[in-house]
Amino acid sequence: MKIRFLCMVAAVALLGACQSADETVVSGTSASDNIVTKAPAPTSAKSVSIVAGSQADFVSNVGDRVFFEYDVFGLTPEAKEQLIKWVAFMQKYPRNNLTIEGHADERGTREYNLALGERRANSIQNFLVSHGIASSRLRVISYGKERPDVIGSNESSWARNRRGVGVIQ
Repeated sequence: MKIRFLCMVAAVALLGACQSADETVVSGTSASDNIVTKAPAPTSAKSVSIVAGSQADFVSNVGDRVFFEYDVFGLTPEAKEQLIKWVAFMQKYPRNNLTIEGHADERGTREYNLALGERRANSIQNFLVSHGIASSRLRVISYGKERPDVIGSNESSWARNRRGVGVIQ
């Protein structure tokens, strides 16, 4: 009898320890009146602040990616507009360095897509250098098709994966 009681107490204690932040609240005076609702999760008193010149600042206030057409490494007019914003950011924070990642969609061989990703990253680098950013502040790397942004084998997924991404260092 004592063992059964202890097991029940231990089970209740374990379940209580596994409770999530969303608590279930039961209200009512009888079983037929019970209403089950979820209590709201507690909110944090801390506000999220973005450090000026950081990767978070770059992503949220500038945008960290440009997109390419299929099997092309030339910059579109939209990509050039975005890269002008990258130039302004890099000029505003002269101590920052930038890694430029080149990506491709899943079509083609691994080797072909690594080369295409590198050509895409190099075209971004050349644009930034031609607009006054020192090449010593820029690093190029290609991931080819190895790091897709979106998983899928359709045109919308492929379009999102044909990209260049800037990473502040």
